[in-house]
Amino acid sequence: MKLSELNQGFSTLIGAGALLSVVTPDGEANTMTVSWGASGVLWGKEICTVFVRPERHTYGLLEKTDKMTLSFFGDEKKDALAFCGTKSGANVNKFEACDLKYSCDDGFVVIDEAKITLKLKVLYTFDLEKEGFCDTSPLKFYQNGGLHRAFVCEVI
Repeated sequence: MKLSELNQGFSTLIGAGALLSVVTPDGEANTMTVSWGASGVLWGKEICTVFVRPERHTYGLLEKTDKMTLSFFGDEKKDALAFCGTKSGANVNKFEACDLKYSCDDGFVVIDEAKITLKLKVLYTFDLEKEGFCDTSPLKFYQNGGLHRAFVCEVI
């Protein structure tokens, strides 16, 4: 699916929460809730940018691959989104705990119950830095953790 084909705006979808899922080349799969992101066109490609903190288990997995998915659900998966946003994949298999069925398609995790799945290929990453904030009010989000790494991804 292309971003331009979405009936709802991306910011509405991501703001309601999505599961970012990844599988490494050695087969370790994990998912986490994300609700910050951006979409648009860059380098002649439709892109999504997602943000992951370095202390998240998924961050280490993303360093091993250049593929991920964003899965969007209806209200029926609010509990799964809440669980996957508060538990670490280092300690629990979130797919099993939330009874989410998935398959791997050429290195992309596809969750069966998702209403929309975006397959993303990482094009570029960068780390947010305190010195880069022109408006320092967002720094309130970083009192208890590291600044996010941005993953600029092509929507496949």
